[in-house]
Amino acid sequence: MTIAEAGDFWIKSAEAEDLERTTLEQYQQHLRLHILPFIGRTKLSKLNAPMVRAFADRLREEGRSGTLVKYVIRSLGGVLSDAQERGFIVRNPVHELRVRRRGKRNAASQDRRGSKLKVGVDIPTPDEIKRIIGAAEGRWRPFLLTAIFTGLRASELRGLRWQDIDFKKAELHVRQRADKHREIGPPKSEAGERTVPLPPTVASVLREWKLACPNSSLNLAFPNGKGGVEFHNNVIHRGLWPTLIAAGVVNISVDSDGNETASPKYTGLHSIRHFYASWCINRKVDGGLELPAKVVQHRLGHSSIMVTLDTYGHLFPRNDDAKELADAEAALLS
Repeated sequence: MTIAEAGDFWIKSAEAEDLERTTLEQYQQHLRLHILPFIGRTKLSKLNAPMVRAFADRLREEGRSGTLVKYVIRSLGGVLSDAQERGFIVRNPVHELRVRRRGKRNAASQDRRGSKLKVGVDIPTPDEIKRIIGAAEGRWRPFLLTAIFTGLRASELRGLRWQDIDFKKAELHVRQRADKHREIGPPKSEAGERTVPLPPTVASVLREWKLACPNSSLNLAFPNGKGGVEFHNNVIHRGLWPTLIAAGVVNISVDSDGNETASPKYTGLHSIRHFYASWCINRKVDGGLELPAKVVQHRLGHSSIMVTLDTYGHLFPRNDDAKELADAEAALLS
């Protein structure tokens, strides 16, 4: 059996498991665009760990990013695991390769993006957030304020319904989300279904927005002009980017003729989610909420506390500042 034939079985298994449409499409793309063109005709019995490593190296040489290569190799591992369960092969070379690299995992997992998230680079500063709030207008103002002060994912905001907002208790409930195809489904994981408190200003803005919100058969809080699910691209290109530019939260580039061009400093809504995480973590004296890690995990809807700590652990106060250390020393020696 070839890898291509095993890939067909893998896709059928994924379809039978009723995976999300976006996940299934990603698997199909990995197989069609990256795996089959290079090793599709290779016999399963001939594949070994060095060949998998060579395949990964070739993908990089062909211009694939490191992140994409990682996901493609993961999908290849899925193909081989399915083949192994069906009895077509005894060993999974991708898993063997991972075992060899396990000793390097700590260095590689410092952050999924290759480095720690930085305030002012990946995370908007408090001053930038104030400017964004001041510049947010029209239907994007309630959307962006809710994003800033609840940390919801873009898909969760696009799927948020009015019945999920409890004005009496000043909280909202994440019970569904809208994927990139604008299809409504459950949250990303079981932990994604959660309750998040609403600050008074956000609750007030949402009350006003409810009166002006377009009618929606889905009762969405942030629908498009026709009442349907908003496209993710519209959120970014019509909502986030113009607001950032109006707020002066931009990067300036200069062409060869000396002409300056302003572009949004933060390209995705996930930067706003990063800010919310940092706001939850920061000390109260610094204007944050100073919440415990477990509470931050719940607020963000992370499936594991390790996801929270791996991503934001470096932002938590160390509690070993010079004054605190001196006070602790004095108390111990007195």
